[in-house]
Amino acid sequence: MCSGGRLILIHPTAIIDKNAELANDVSIGPFTVIGPDVKIGAGTVVGSHVVIKGPTTIGKENRIYQFTSIGEDPQDKKYAAEVTRLEIGDRNTIREFTSMHRGTQQDNCVTKIGDDNLFMAYTHVAHDCLIGDHVIMANGASLAGHVHLNSHAILGGFTLVHQFTQVGQYSFAAMGSAITQDIPPFIMVGGKPTRPHGINSVGMERNGISAEDIRLIRNAYKIIYKMNLRLEDAIEKMEEMAVESQQLSDMISFLRNVSRGILR
Repeated sequence: MCSGGRLILIHPTAIIDKNAELANDVSIGPFTVIGPDVKIGAGTVVGSHVVIKGPTTIGKENRIYQFTSIGEDPQDKKYAAEVTRLEIGDRNTIREFTSMHRGTQQDNCVTKIGDDNLFMAYTHVAHDCLIGDHVIMANGASLAGHVHLNSHAILGGFTLVHQFTQVGQYSFAAMGSAITQDIPPFIMVGGKPTRPHGINSVGMERNGISAEDIRLIRNAYKIIYKMNLRLEDAIEKMEEMAVESQQLSDMISFLRNVSRGILR
């Protein structure tokens, strides 16, 4: 719709609080409600019937589809209306009926989402989650509070992740996985009960990781999962490989900082 040659990007039925800050070219669909303390960056498109509550910051060129709930109060009984926030980066795709909640005072008061992620329909990001870049959450996948989902991780449809769990970079969870302990980087999990099933070599190849690094990660997998070692001993044996590999270093660093033990 145009007026005097100017494109009107905000539908007249949308309700936008006077204290919200929107870049000039943000598009807002019909019947969407945007509250105070919401900031939306340039090029972001918000569909119809979306509710965005602040304090929430949304970056550039995001696409938020209809019926999503962004920045709502955390589902935590300890929450007592403290001022907490949600931060969303750039170029994320957030599909229908996705919900993303703000942080809590019991953590760092923030739920934080990086860039270039895909959240398919009905996904849920709970309070205090930290999500990296290039993550995919397929339909119905849900994160409990305080989950760290690292870059390039993929969660299959209806995957559930327990609170305070860490999911490593380039890991892959099959449809319906129940993740109750940390998943190291590059590992595939699935089945009932959910168990490790090798490394995500396809995902690594697609993202330009070298054949040599993939070989090293495959050897590390054997050390962790095939040798019946305590985690501390497995880490020590991996360090004995004495090779220069960013991927192997990332895996060792992750294993040294697990919070709930690793899924085995």
